[in-house]
Amino acid sequence: MSDRPSSSVVALHPTPLEVLAIPTALDGHAGTNRASDGHAQIAAANDLDAIRAWLARLADRRTTFGNYRKEAERLLLWSLVELGKPLSSLTHEDCLRYQAFLADPQPAVTWVANAGTGGGRKHPRGDARWRPFYGPLSPASIRQTTVILNVLFSWLVQAGYLAGNPLALSRQRTRKAAPRITRYLEPGLWQEVKDHIASMPQETHRDRAHYHRVRWLFTLLYLGGLRIAEAGGNTMGQFFVRRDTDGTMRWWLTVHGKGDRDRLVPATRELMTELTRYRQSFGMTALPSPNEATPLVLPIGSTSESSRDKAAKPSHRPLTRAALHTIVKDVFAGAAGRLRARGEAFAGRADLLEQASAHWLRHTAGSHMADQQVDLRLVRDNLGHASLGTTSLYLHVDDDRRHHETDEKHRIDW
Repeated sequence: MSDRPSSSVVALHPTPLEVLAIPTALDGHAGTNRASDGHAQIAAANDLDAIRAWLARLADRRTTFGNYRKEAERLLLWSLVELGKPLSSLTHEDCLRYQAFLADPQPAVTWVANAGTGGGRKHPRGDARWRPFYGPLSPASIRQTTVILNVLFSWLVQAGYLAGNPLALSRQRTRKAAPRITRYLEPGLWQEVKDHIASMPQETHRDRAHYHRVRWLFTLLYLGGLRIAEAGGNTMGQFFVRRDTDGTMRWWLTVHGKGDRDRLVPATRELMTELTRYRQSFGMTALPSPNEATPLVLPIGSTSESSRDKAAKPSHRPLTRAALHTIVKDVFAGAAGRLRARGEAFAGRADLLEQASAHWLRHTAGSHMADQQVDLRLVRDNLGHASLGTTSLYLHVDDDRRHHETDEKHRIDW
């Protein structure tokens, strides 16, 4: 017997939550897993309202909100479109089927953006080409999805909206394989990416602006080890200089990142040189002023070749995470194309580059620092894998050593 919606149910298509219209029969007001004790702690009358109540707690944490909304949205749409049942009627068996679906979202034309054309490109949520997925999820991504959905279901149970958590039966701990970073670029492949960036056209004003932006973005992601959301969500005013214990002036970047935490990233001499180069390409001062609101990465079009005033005052509108992601993917695709042009022997390396994303640069930064024998504790702090120390003298000295080793051993060498 098929689990797809019967013809008597109104046909639904994957649509973003903010414009999703759910027929009353599927809205969850009478879901089979709804709590029946009458002591709900939220006013939600249906599944969509319940999800919105869950997300409302995260409105001030943009990255977390986006990730949580994505996972709740995907599950809700799959439940409606593929099973023809409300989210509040999902069973444990349904959740297992959903995990299998994540590994291969079919039919792709319904679920995957740019299906049949390589996928991967993100579209705005209001675009008719928007789809919930950009391809199959890796096992690690499926685990992360399950963690987030477990948080959703647990909260809805605690809020008195659901009677039980259908994922609870899957939470037995399993033996984990030894961790191994595989999504990074070995030095030769990283050099191919840098060579491609160096070859980008610079004939027109827009070409030059794009070249400088790409070079700066890849410098920031690699030397700074930033996440793509951190590159889009922080400002140039977060660079600052301080004198270390031997009197040397060193630049740092305060990054507000994952988990709503701040960390200090060593702004090496190379990084500051590239920042100066990038700012001057916009007609700005070489170094940012304290608390300057200029985004770390600027949109093209915020300056004009014929307007010196506009060049001196670039737009403070930051690029979206999707826009930054597209820039990075386009560069990897261009580098892959150059490899393919050399012949079939380079096809495997080109395939690997086409799979790469901005987060690969973060893994690449960590791997290359470790290869250069930067102390792993310093790598951890550079990438924000542990909370920052406070202002004690001992930790301040340790910060100075971290800056020195990062500056000496972690280089981009344009």
